Amino acid sequence: MPEKPVVKVQDLGLIDYKQAWDFQEELLKEAVDLKISNRKNDTNFIPKQHLLFCEHPHVYTLGKSGAQENLLLDEAHLQDIDAQFYKINRGGDITYHGPGQLVMYPILDLEQFFTDIHKYMRYLEEAVIKTLAHFQITATRYEGLTGVWIDAETPRARKICAMGVKCSRWITMHGIALNVHPDLGYFGNIVPCGIQDKAVTSMAQELGRQISIQEVQEVLLKEMSAVFNFSIQA
Repeated sequence: MPEKPVVKVQDLGLIDYKQAWDFQEELLKEAVDLKISNRKNDTNFIPKQHLLFCEHPHVYTLGKSGAQENLLLDEAHLQDIDAQFYKINRGGDITYHGPGQLVMYPILDLEQFFTDIHKYMRYLEEAVIKTLAHFQITATRYEGLTGVWIDAETPRARKICAMGVKCSRWITMHGIALNVHPDLGYFGNIVPCGIQDKAVTSMAQELGRQISIQEVQEVLLKEMSAVFNFSIQA
């Protein structure tokens, strides 16, 4: 039976969005360069697998398929609320990151797991759904919409976890943003994920109490390891 992939886990803490993005790009390039070298030299070295956890200061990011008008603020107003804005190279539309939101960036070689990006997205959703279930929050997928939802496909549908990824030579980057206890007011400055008529929620709002990022992160890591069947390297 083949050995499980080994994934190195790093907690980056509260980190500037661009700094974390640059770090992801660096890890992605290392993995892609190794694959190119393997092909050129007929070798079979396995790229390192990484899982990055962090929080970001207030920032809005717009994916490749997103529309600029889904950001409802101009540059002056962004400065007023101490927020940054970036157009980035993941899929998806616009989203918000900020303190109290758990962000997870998997830099994984899917050739060590399965070469199916849609399956990868569903596995990410599954890990989040199982994490929320641990905290007695019932969440599901929403047919036709990416991410994880509460009361999906009802008039009360609200999104608790956004997702957007990039994949290059089967190496992934970007990932998920799970609302643990962020200031949800910041979502009022965008059309989240380009979806006009759906609300956004958080674990704290659903539970009616505060919950620590660290506690949620530990459960999410455990569920990621189980769903993707990998071993953890601290």
